[in-house]
Amino acid sequence: MNAKKRLISDMEGPKKSRDDWRKTKRLEEARKAGTAPAAVDEEGRDINPHIPQYIATAPWYFGSSCPTLKHQRLQPERQESYTKIKEHFVRRLKAKKTTKYRKGACENCGALNHTKKNCFERPRQRGAKFTNEDIAEDDVILPDLNVDYDGKRDRWNGYDPANYQAVVEEFAKVEEAKRQLKKKKLKQDLLSGKVSTIKETNNDGEDEEKYADNADMPGTKVDSKQRITVRNLRIREDIAKYLRNLDPNSAYYDPKTRAMRDNPYQERKNSEEFQYAGDNFVKATGDTEKHSQMQLFAWQAYGKKVVILSEPTKAEVLFNEFTVKKQKLKREMKENIFEKYGREHFKVPPKELIFSQKDDYVEYSRHGVVLKGTEKPVVRSKYEEDVFINNHTSVWGSYWCDGLWGYKCCHSFIKNSYCTGNSGKEAAKQVMQFFY
Repeated sequence: MNAKKRLISDMEGPKKSRDDWRKTKRLEEARKAGTAPAAVDEEGRDINPHIPQYIATAPWYFGSSCPTLKHQRLQPERQESYTKIKEHFVRRLKAKKTTKYRKGACENCGALNHTKKNCFERPRQRGAKFTNEDIAEDDVILPDLNVDYDGKRDRWNGYDPANYQAVVEEFAKVEEAKRQLKKKKLKQDLLSGKVSTIKETNNDGEDEEKYADNADMPGTKVDSKQRITVRNLRIREDIAKYLRNLDPNSAYYDPKTRAMRDNPYQERKNSEEFQYAGDNFVKATGDTEKHSQMQLFAWQAYGKKVVILSEPTKAEVLFNEFTVKKQKLKREMKENIFEKYGREHFKVPPKELIFSQKDDYVEYSRHGVVLKGTEKPVVRSKYEEDVFINNHTSVWGSYWCDGLWGYKCCHSFIKNSYCTGNSGKEAAKQVMQFFY
């Protein structure tokens, strides 16, 4: 606050005493309340008492002897010194360039308006004065304009509207070319019989609306009679997903994402009876499978720096090469097998013969009643059954003792041992008695 008071006192003039500050404060409050008349400037106009003091107070260098707001207005003498709006920089001002050195020019680059001492180009080993080659362009001297705040920031200073005429003429030529192409196409349609009747008009907009039905734009429908364009998000004849199956226990429909992932026709066995089988079924059709295979190939070929997201074209080319090589390798392997074993072993018998044979034995009576064959079949194992080796009469694993598996016929715990019969049982019994 003390610094603020010192600044205001410096702007107002000589230092005031405490009583003068109090009188000034009371006078300001009375003027704001309306009990005292407002201050008057040198022209006899009232000064709004609610104007902040830092705006209403004139600085000391302004030289005012009474309350005034003249310092906040435009100064006529300063406005007269500013450049007028008609005076502007010259755009596209080209410098003069010559091929011969001129007397009084820069000895280094050969341009006028500056000397060798003030030249901004790189010092040459031999100046342009002696070589008379590569003479630089003359310096462009811009006019000394004294513009105001807005003039310094005027981006259209020096703009000539005549320069835009070239752009207008270019667009006019393009429109004329389009009009000629449209007329030529219309004449060809008339000769081919595609268009039967034509209403001549001078309005190009009506011509575009007349043939708007031929516009091939997906998702839009143009009505040339009512002259409106309707954009459809889906075909109106399509059935909404939530109306496929009104059973509340059927496939779940998410109204937020408008997704139905499961099949709403789970009860129907034949998939040809319905056209929609859920979003998951749609995602597995088209190029989705190919994209998944490419993604898997990119993961497996990570060492070759194949990234399907950053380089999709490279990934697709490598994937196609890999597919061709893989198919070629399969064909070569197949041909090698045929050459080694012959093709007669790979001939498939007819389907009638394949499906007519089976291993299940069924016995019928003379009346067609099943007599034998309805019993529950024995579970078959992938291991060989009832195969005895090394003179054993039982299989391995038929005997168990103290956490060990062995043969029941000789109580041997060695899998590939020779059967010793009852003598082996006695020997095993004595060993067990010795340890226990």
